Amino acid sequence: MAIPISYNLRNLVVRKTTTLMTALGIALTVAVLLAILALVAGLRTTLAATGDPLQVLVLRKGSESELVSNFTRTAFQDLKFKAGIARGRNGEPLASLELVTVLNLASVDAPEGMNINLRGLMPVGIEIRPGVRISSGRWFQTGRREVVVGKSIAQRFPDARLGKRIAFGRGEWEVVGILDAGRSAQNSEIFADLNQVATDLNRPEVLSSALVRATDAVAAQALLNDINNDQRLNMNALSEKEYYALQTQSAAPIEFLGIFVSVIMAVGSSFAAMNTMYAAVARRAREIGTLRVLGFSRGSILFSFFVESVLLAGLGGLAGCLLVLPLNGVTTGVGANFSEIAFDFRVTPQIMATGLAFAVVLGAFGGLFPARSAARKEILTALREI
Repeated sequence: MAIPISYNLRNLVVRKTTTLMTALGIALTVAVLLAILALVAGLRTTLAATGDPLQVLVLRKGSESELVSNFTRTAFQDLKFKAGIARGRNGEPLASLELVTVLNLASVDAPEGMNINLRGLMPVGIEIRPGVRISSGRWFQTGRREVVVGKSIAQRFPDARLGKRIAFGRGEWEVVGILDAGRSAQNSEIFADLNQVATDLNRPEVLSSALVRATDAVAAQALLNDINNDQRLNMNALSEKEYYALQTQSAAPIEFLGIFVSVIMAVGSSFAAMNTMYAAVARRAREIGTLRVLGFSRGSILFSFFVESVLLAGLGGLAGCLLVLPLNGVTTGVGANFSEIAFDFRVTPQIMATGLAFAVVLGAFGGLFPARSAARKEILTALREI
C-alpha cells in the first residue's frame, strides 16, 4: 500500500522554514544555470538569424573573420564577374566590397568603452541585404561623413544616437539613421560609405571582404567551389549563413563556465537537500514506526521520502524559473572577434523544462540516501526514538 502524496505535502507545509531555505538554495542554483542557458540561446538565435544561404562571403585565405582579412580592389574586380552571381536592378553584379574595423565607444554598461563593428560598404551592399531597413532617419550619402547605426547600438551607446556625432578617422561622422535588421547581428554594427571610410582610415586599396549574392542555391554552391579552387584569387569563400554560425564558438567558454559554476552549486544544493531529509527522518522516527505498524512496507516509506525530496526540489526549480523570467528579452552584449554583439536573453519553455529537470535530479540525488535510511528503521526502535 502506497503512502498518499498529501502526507508529503503536509510535511513540507508544516516544516515551512526548512522547506523554504532548502528550496531557495535549489532555486538559486537553477536560476544561475537558466541565466547562462538563456544568454547562450539569445546569442545563438541572433547569429542564426544573420546571413542568407544565397550569399557568399569571401575572405583572404586563412582568415577566420572579416576583421583580420585583407581584400584588394583588384581581387574584387576579378571576383565580381564570376558565373553564378546575381544581377541587381541596374544590371550590375550583386557584389559588395566591404571594409570592417572596430570603434571604441562608451556604452551604458561600460563607460570605459566597448568595441563595435564599423562596416564600410558600397550602395549595392545595402541592396544585397533586404532584411535591413531604416527604422528612423535615412541612409548615409556616398562621399560624406555620415553613418547609420544598428538599433542595438543606438539603445546602448549614448554617443551613437540619431543626430549625434562620432569621431574617428579624420573627422566627425554624423549619425543620420537607425537601422533595424530584425534579430540579426547587424543590429550591432555601424554602416558607412566604403570609399569615405577607406580614405579616412588610410586603407584605399586593402579592404576586408566581399559579399556576393548567387542566383540560386545550386549556383551558390558552384560559386563557393569556384572561388575556393581559384589559385589566382587565393581567397576563402563560405556561405554567409555558415560564417555567422561559426561565430557561435564565442559562446562556448561562457556556456562552459556557467555549467561548471552550476554543477558546483548543484553539489552544495544536493547536500543541503540531503541534510534536510536526514533531519526530517530523525524528527519523524515515531511517524515512521507508526506507518510501519499501520502496515506500510519499507518500500512504501522509501518511496514516500524520496518523493518528498523530489517535491522539495521541484518547488525550488519552479522558484528558480520565476527568478530568471524577468531576464527574458533583456538586451546585453558579448565580445565576438574583438567586437561586441548585442542580443536578448531568451528564456524559452525548453530552457525552463531543463531547469525543472535539473532540480528534480538534485532532489532525487539528495533524497535517495535519507529515504533509504528511513525505510531501514526497525519498528520498535523507531517508536522508542524521541
